[in-house]
Formats: sequence, C-alpha cells, structure tokens
Amino acid sequence: MAREIEQRGLYFEEFEVGTRYRHRPGRTVTEADNVLFTTLTMNTQSLHLDAAFAATQEPFRQRLVNSMFTLATLVGLSVAQLTEGTLVANLGFSEISFLGPLFIGDTLYAATTVLEARESKSRPGEGVVTLEHVGRNQDDVVVARAVRATLVRKQP
Repeated sequence: MAREIEQRGLYFEEFEVGTRYRHRPGRTVTEADNVLFTTLTMNTQSLHLDAAFAATQEPFRQRLVNSMFTLATLVGLSVAQLTEGTLVANLGFSEISFLGPLFIGDTLYAATTVLEARESKSRPGEGVVTLEHVGRNQDDVVVARAVRATLVRKQP
C-alpha cells in the first residue's frame, strides 16, 4: 500500500517561538473579491465601491481594497500551513495595523512568526500560541500586521 499523508496544521508541540513561516501561494485580489466582500459586510465606503469617486481622492486616486478583506485574507493564508485541523479557537487579536494600501490587482503574501507558546492552564491537551501575521504586496511593501492568540490542540 502506498504511503498516505494528510495535510494538517501544527500541533502545539510543533510551534517554536521565533520561527517564521512564509505562506505560499499569495492571493491576487480581484475587483470581484473587493466588491463582494464589501457589499456582504454592508460596508458602503465609497473608497471601496465607487471608482469615479475614488479617482478624485488623494493620495491614492483609486479604489482601496477593504481592510477587513485584507485582514481576513492575511490570516487565511496561514491556515493550511499552521492551523488546519489543529486550531480549537481564535482567542483574540491584540494588535491590528494597516501600514500601506492594498489595491485591486495587488497580490498579498503572508508570513507568520510564532511569538509565544504556552500550555493552557485551564484546558489540558491544548496550548495557547501567539502569532504575528505580516502581509506584504508584490513589491514587498508591508500592508498589514496582526497579532493573534490561538488555542491549539496538543498531539494526541
């Protein structure tokens, strides 16, 4: 019988503080992504939806990708490599910053650094892992950063 491997995230014991994971592939943002996410979330900001209006606004003179889409995609890019099937819960975000614009047609690349890992005091078999997610565009410009605390399963 052939060897079989199932993709999964890392168990608590596999996270090493200071390790940086580069998540590939990146995600090129389309107009449909931005419009759908913006309208689904009831965010009527003209800078996301109205190309003619955005073209008159300094300093970018074009539509901006919805920052919540940027954050969701930044975290999402890490899932397959880090938390697929091993995450119990997101505990919270302590820091979120948008350091540069993301535009339609840009590609978002993500990297995650493990900041802290400790066993859960209240939940045996699980640990708390704090992650720093950094998103860069195709020109290697940082566009977003988020620090996230997660609850992760220990190895069975």
